[in-house]
Amino acid sequence: MILTVTLNTALDLTYGVPELVPHASHRVSEMSERPGGKGLNVARVLSALGHRTVVTGFAGGATGAVLRELLAGLSPREPADPGGTDAPEPGTAPEAGAAPGAAPAATAPAPVTDALVTVAGNTRRTIAVVDRATGDTTQLNEPGPLVTADEWTALLARYEELLAGADAVALCGSLPPGIHVGAYAELVRAARTAGVPVLLDTSGEPLRRGIAARPDLIKPNADELAQLTGSREPMRATRDARRRGAHGVIASLGPDGMLAVTPDGIWQAAPPARVPGNPTGAGDSAVAGLLSGLVEGLSWPDRLRRAVALSTATVLSPTAGDFDRAAYEELLPRVGIEEHAPAAR
Repeated sequence: MILTVTLNTALDLTYGVPELVPHASHRVSEMSERPGGKGLNVARVLSALGHRTVVTGFAGGATGAVLRELLAGLSPREPADPGGTDAPEPGTAPEAGAAPGAAPAATAPAPVTDALVTVAGNTRRTIAVVDRATGDTTQLNEPGPLVTADEWTALLARYEELLAGADAVALCGSLPPGIHVGAYAELVRAARTAGVPVLLDTSGEPLRRGIAARPDLIKPNADELAQLTGSREPMRATRDARRRGAHGVIASLGPDGMLAVTPDGIWQAAPPARVPGNPTGAGDSAVAGLLSGLVEGLSWPDRLRRAVALSTATVLSPTAGDFDRAAYEELLPRVGIEEHAPAAR
């Protein structure tokens, strides 16, 4: 089981308009809503890859109720024997004779279990307005509910219980009001105490504090990495981030792919070509690729191939935040991998 933590969950609303014109009224031509927040996005992709996932974090109010109802729709089936020995999970390994890192055979989505903690405040909404004429997206993000000290204590207790059955954990996204800035550092330390590999995907001061707790992986984008280290040169900034405490740093470089600086080596992975589309959710798909590859025991190059292929297939998807399965399977063997020499000591 893979655990994802989204402290600031959201109900994602997407409106499509023929053309976005400032200071004008618009008729919405398309509308969708889905459970959101980075960790829930990661869970949706993991489910599509066949990995059982548990999501925790906070949800509350009328918006939280809608989010949880939609989240239940991501779980079309339950494990046959929750208390017994699990059969091999769909998608946890390529078919016999497949190339290393090959896409798993398509399976029915695996269950996503709701272990969210109820709060008194109302879960936030995020509103994306997609201009169909240009493909550009305008995003409006609410701050989230005020979380009390007692609600945070309840989350910590739930999290520690869930760690006991987790193969890996992802800590994702922003902090809601009321949560102290060192919250992710606290969650990283709990995962390390439990012996569960932990990936941290956040930004700003929560990332700065969290990295000092020595997570197994962080996955900043170029802007987050520059904010953390003060450098915009990818190799220098990624190495600097690792020196600050992370065991491995996987930097998202947008259309240029990903750069990984790890204890086992340094690799850069890039898609075969730049692609047009909506990058919303591409980073979350990359996290799902990294986590699924970790629990499947894939090599670093194969984890990176999967992460880049999923990220690119998400950009190509007609629905923001989903990945195009056919594009993913076509892209996976074509992702380029370059190994770099370690820095001189």
